[in-house]
Amino acid sequence: MKKIILSFLASICMLFSFAQKNDLMLKHSGEKLDVKIIKVGETTISYKYPGEDAEQTIGKFAIASITYGTSGRKEQVSEKIEVSGKGDWEKVEILTDASQVIGLKKGEEIRGKTSGLLSYNTAGSADKKATKRIKEAAAENNAPFILMISDKSDGFGVKQSIKKGVGYSYK
Repeated sequence: MKKIILSFLASICMLFSFAQKNDLMLKHSGEKLDVKIIKVGETTISYKYPGEDAEQTIGKFAIASITYGTSGRKEQVSEKIEVSGKGDWEKVEILTDASQVIGLKKGEEIRGKTSGLLSYNTAGSADKKATKRIKEAAAENNAPFILMISDKSDGFGVKQSIKKGVGYSYK
């Protein structure tokens, strides 16, 4: 009888140990999250903390990888973008959807614009110059991401483009 009870208890313990394997999300900031992945979408990941019912969401740019607890499979989510100064401006990503920056650290407001009254810019060249300037400003702040909040162009003979955004980083 003792053997049957011990076998039964051992079976139940094994069942609980298999059922409680969580997934591991590794953020680019180095933080590890022990969670249960609900859904991996195009730009976000939905998950729950163990023992909680509230569903959380995080942007994919904040996550390096996910290791699934039940299968052990490891999935690379996004590459880390290293920006260490103005010279790395071409690496900066411009984002337009606020859900993409969930989980990243909000930085300063930044802007890029073309020069004032007398300008020999076409609409296309003004936009390119403003984009380069806002990316350079973000790179100077070590922000690999910009969430665009305003993008205006003046078309009254003077071709000027003004872009405003918020810089985001991993930490």
